[in-house]
Amino acid sequence: MPRHRSRPRAARGRSGRTLRAASLVIITGLSGSGKGSILKALEDLGYYCVDNLPVPLISTFADLYGKTSEAVQRAALVVDIREGSALKGFPRLFDKLRRQVPVTLVFVEASDPALARRFSETRRPHPLGADLPVREGIRQERALLEPIRALADVIIDTTRFGPHELRRFVQERFGGTDRRRPLLISLVSFGYRYGIPPDADLVFDVRFLPNPNFVPAYKPLAGTHRRVAGYVLSFAQTRQFLSRIERLLTYLIPHYIHEGKSYLSIAFGCTGGRHRSVAIAQALRRRLARSGHPAIISHRDVHKRSQG
Repeated sequence: MPRHRSRPRAARGRSGRTLRAASLVIITGLSGSGKGSILKALEDLGYYCVDNLPVPLISTFADLYGKTSEAVQRAALVVDIREGSALKGFPRLFDKLRRQVPVTLVFVEASDPALARRFSETRRPHPLGADLPVREGIRQERALLEPIRALADVIIDTTRFGPHELRRFVQERFGGTDRRRPLLISLVSFGYRYGIPPDADLVFDVRFLPNPNFVPAYKPLAGTHRRVAGYVLSFAQTRQFLSRIERLLTYLIPHYIHEGKSYLSIAFGCTGGRHRSVAIAQALRRRLARSGHPAIISHRDVHKRSQG
């Protein structure tokens, strides 16, 4: 489980929770412990992230980042055993750095069995050497990193963390739930004639709805036209379908956000992608906006001449 070490310079709120004063986060720790996952979570929170920055360049990076604070307000970088002998100079550099800029040092670790299992699952050798048994590599790495671990402001033990739990912890500790990147919802209309969008998370078939293509006055028009949309939406089955889809999505979206999903693509398909799917996507976009879930929209096949 994560352990926090709050230094005297760290302010505390009335709740006792450490305030997030640091704008530069340095991540280090054991190989296989999840440093990359933490860096990705910070990137999703808006941090400018750098992986495996050479130790001699850390001071330069901190200086440049500080001078461009309007463009880059928060930054994070990973420093680990891949640095080799240069890592020995990190404690002295960090001691100097924290007197110059607001910085937090995060040390990530896990139990020996958990790390050995992760190396076995990925079939990757330990960074200290392919000819070294994994457990011996873990032992040596712990010893090498102990001086840095002693300096850490935050120690995170990821032994029992799954990917979602680790991401959530990082969001709460370094961004807060109020600063999470909102879920980007994309609505796409398409024609089954041209294939299902390969990146769609949810796909709904609206070919059961009455087809404006068989109404001569509507055939040359697209589903974006008010007359075509009015025709599609005039049927009770259409309105019932929209209501049920809206209820489903308003139930699912908070769960997707809670699990850390940042992008949701919802596709609606009819025969040619010109009439029904377009009208439905447009109508659902308005409903989601009223429910507090704005979405972007695109009509993939609306300009292709075929049945709608």
